[in-house]
Parts: sequence; C-alpha cells; structure tokens
Amino acid sequence: MGARRRALGAAVLIYLGVAGLFSLFVWQASGRADARLDLFGGRVAIVEVEGIILDVDDLLRDLKDFRDNPSVRAVVVRINSPGGVVGPTQEVHNSLVKLREAGKPVVASLGSIAASGGYYIAVAADRIYANPGTLTGSIGVIMQMPNVDGLLKKVGVDYVVIKAGQYKDLGNFARPMRPDERQVLQALLDDVHGQFIDAVAAGRKITREQVVAFADGRIFSGVQAKAHSMIDALGGLEDAVNAAGTLAGLKVPPRTITPRRRTSIINLIRSQLGLPGALLATPRLPVFQTPLYLMP
Repeated sequence: MGARRRALGAAVLIYLGVAGLFSLFVWQASGRADARLDLFGGRVAIVEVEGIILDVDDLLRDLKDFRDNPSVRAVVVRINSPGGVVGPTQEVHNSLVKLREAGKPVVASLGSIAASGGYYIAVAADRIYANPGTLTGSIGVIMQMPNVDGLLKKVGVDYVVIKAGQYKDLGNFARPMRPDERQVLQALLDDVHGQFIDAVAAGRKITREQVVAFADGRIFSGVQAKAHSMIDALGGLEDAVNAAGTLAGLKVPPRTITPRRRTSIINLIRSQLGLPGALLATPRLPVFQTPLYLMP
C-alpha cells in the first residue's frame, strides 16, 4: 500500500512539474508585456519576402507575433523581390518600423534581387546587407495599361462605356488616353514616388536631395548601392543574421527561428504556367516594380 502511495505521489509530482513548465512556456509565448522570462534564450527570427509583393497578410501576422514574443530579440527580413503593389509594400515597411519601435533590431538581407518595392521594405531596417551582385534600387513607380484601340477597329468591335464621373474610365484600353487623363495619372505617380523618396531618406538617414540624385528608376549592383549609402555592408544571409544577433546583444551565431513555408494559389499558378509574377498583378495599379523582372 505504501509503495502504491509513493508511486502515485511521484506521478503527481511529475504531472505538476510538466504542467508547470507548459504553463510557463504558454505564458512566455503569449506576448504579454510583463512576460520577460526567457525560458530558452533569445532568438533571431527570419522572415522572407519572395516574388511580387501583393498578398502580405500572413507576413504581417508573423511580424506582429514576433513583435509581441519576448523570446524574439531581433528580426532578419530576407528579400528576393522585384517589387509589387504600393499599399502592401508600405504595410510591410510600416510593420518593420513598429518592430524597431518595440526595441527589436531589424536587419535586411538582399538576395538576388531586391529592387523597387523590395528595396522600399529594406529601408525600414536598422542595417541592410546585400551581395556584390544583388540587383537593387529602381526607386520609382510604374503603371502600365494596354491600348488596343487600333486592333478593335480592325476587327469591327465597338467598345461602349457608360459612366458617371469624368475620369471613371481612366485607363480605358479601347481608346487613346487624353492629355488631361495623363496629367491625372502622372500627378498620382509623382505623389507616390515622393513617398518612396521620403521613406528612403528617413530609413537611410540621408538627405532627400541625396536620394533624389539616384531615385530615377535605375538599378544598382550591391557594390554600387554601397557607394551611394543605399546599403550598409556587403554580405549574405549569415552575415545579416549575425549582425542582428549582435544588435540584440545575443551570442554569435544566434539561435534562429526559420521562415514558415507557405504555398499560395498565385505562386502555384505562376509556377505551373511558367509566368513571371508581374503578369499576375493588376496592371492598372501603380506598382513599385523593376522592369528587369519581365526580361527572359
């Protein structure tokens, strides 16, 4: 009888110990402001920005989770993107700024290409690393609309538009664009381009005039970008992770949280059809995108 009691008591103690550790882990991971106990030590989280920047909801959720998680001390954003739609790009940029405001360093690692919207995201980081041959820059905004007026006339198609509002069919592909319509769109793109320039100046801590000198849409190699103070150092992902660990006061190399792998329906269609991502973006939206992505 005594042996059974002792065995039962030991089982209860083991259960309570495991339950206590589990509760401590949940409490830590809950992201509460007072949850400062770090059971497993600080880590550097790695997130990826891949392809056209369009659907960023999952990425934004990950960044918020990392901002609220006390075990995440810094974040590395690995960018392989030619750009994307303006709004989602700015959302990711702002989310990285909030991470920094929460006291968590952010380091950007530029892969094969991190241009236009890809670079817009990068300038939210404390430090930017790029490979010598990385393609970056392309600070500009583009809007592309087809005009098939001549083709429709050849095949005898009459495209009828009924509208309320002078510019409601702005960008109509079935007729030439009027000069006043071009002015409206040019003013829109100039405004968004100015926002891009301001973001680069603020992120890189250089004057707006310095940014304007190279913000004409051209692309740069990593070496050229460093000469223009567009990046901080030449190096790969490992260098960026170690820099993030150093900024966060962790031992180098730091322990990491690796990116989550997700397959979106857009990426699936693109891979199956062999289409560049730019062709799947809505063409009438202003986008931060480098034309190089469309080259064969």
